[in-house]
Amino acid sequence: MVTDSQRPMDARFFLLFIPVAYGTYLFHELGHWSVGEVLGNPMVYSLNGVWPKDGQYVQAGHALYVSLGGPVFTVLQAMLSLLIIEKFRALYAYPFASFPTYSRFFTLLFGGFDKQDEAHISAILGIGNYTVAILVLAILLSIVIRSSYKLGVGLQSNGYILTVTIVCQLLVIGTYTFVL
Repeated sequence: MVTDSQRPMDARFFLLFIPVAYGTYLFHELGHWSVGEVLGNPMVYSLNGVWPKDGQYVQAGHALYVSLGGPVFTVLQAMLSLLIIEKFRALYAYPFASFPTYSRFFTLLFGGFDKQDEAHISAILGIGNYTVAILVLAILLSIVIRSSYKLGVGLQSNGYILTVTIVCQLLVIGTYTFVL
């Protein structure tokens, strides 16, 4: 196994987190949009939100499925990245596996928990406020742990990655807040 000291993480690796951050947000929202459109709801799509064009879903039950779309796509992104890491040991796939975890964690923690998909899904299902959030985060964290192990990315490197992730998260939020 390759260890932190043998695994070079250069500027290109860390710069990759910028497009990964935007791509992760867009892919998450694509999950909501896709489900809404498949269910027959004309949807509006943005960097950090998707909603029915008419202001309401064709059927009230669609709210659950559309809410599920984002977290499912986020987990799918991380899982596909893990598969690439497992098969090719590709370090450059690691941002695609790790960013979703940190992104969902910080969004849930600092973005107003009650406004997030996981809280909304839990409320609709009546299964406790934190159930879906804990499940999603546990799946994503297990993917990061497995990816880190497979690539030999240690705690020190993950600390750097966490710092870069926070900066990229703030960049996306800033773009959404100030530009859009």
